[in-house]
Amino acid sequence: MLELQKSEIQSLFDLSAGAAAIRQAYIAQAQQRVQVPDVTYLGFPEANGDCHVKSGYIEGTEGFVVKIATGFYNNPAQGLASSNGMNMLFCAKTGQPLAFLNDGGWLTDIRTGLGGALTTLALARADFRKVLIVGGGLQARHQARCLMHLAENRPIAFAIWARNPEQAEQTAQDLRSDGIDANAACDLQQACGQADVIITTTPAKSPLLQASWIRAGTHITAVGADCPGKQELELPLVLRADLCVCDLAAQSLAHGEFQTAAAAAGLAVDEVISIGDILSGAHPGRTSDTQLTIADLTGLAVQDAAVSLSVYRAAQMIKAKEDILT
Repeated sequence: MLELQKSEIQSLFDLSAGAAAIRQAYIAQAQQRVQVPDVTYLGFPEANGDCHVKSGYIEGTEGFVVKIATGFYNNPAQGLASSNGMNMLFCAKTGQPLAFLNDGGWLTDIRTGLGGALTTLALARADFRKVLIVGGGLQARHQARCLMHLAENRPIAFAIWARNPEQAEQTAQDLRSDGIDANAACDLQQACGQADVIITTTPAKSPLLQASWIRAGTHITAVGADCPGKQELELPLVLRADLCVCDLAAQSLAHGEFQTAAAAAGLAVDEVISIGDILSGAHPGRTSDTQLTIADLTGLAVQDAAVSLSVYRAAQMIKAKEDILT
């Protein structure tokens, strides 16, 4: 069995290959060519933390994954990372373990970043330039870096808003050091009104964005709400959307950003479009520059399977080359 630590996983991971794998995972999910049992969720409110256990398999691939991911959001104040976890990959033919990926939650973070970037590019107006990221943590950085990578030469200007202004400024500085045009935003309402795209990345339990702040034609990718009680967008904003998109309706309506709209306003499965159907061309997605589009991404186990397989295959290729040389 292959055992890899975080630094080894990062050295093997290719962003373009990872994005292609996640794109295919989204499409396979939409086409029901997957096995995805219900998520196991543990909540630790006294520590402002949670844990998810996900498992998934994409038909026709060599392995399935069981993933444990934790998010303890008070950790940074103690000098610890807010996210952690590991992925375990097993052979789909024999059940034998193929790889133990002790990634410390990095694969979850990067697949979330890539999934958000793919979704943003699929739904934003073709002429988008100004992107507001709400949140100043690790995922804010991943969303910006992944979007810049996949958007290639598009001139994108990022505004970063966080409840802690110093955190927003630090995130903007870190992105600028990567050559990304990024600046901290002081006023969230004003920043929302200027943005073509808004990406929310917080563990908020009460809405941050209000419907009256958002212009027609804006696209919002919401990645923060992934368990019961989390909410970044106020209900009238979700209800105002011309197109509601998600990665998996059952998760989204139960514990994603759309959970409030489902409970309070009866938002139903048939009113929410799968991002996989948009990426495959089965659904047209945005059809007008004036539409308000919202994507709720709760994270899929098949994404975890896709990125785990991507790392495993890269490691196997290196091993094969080394065997040839010896």
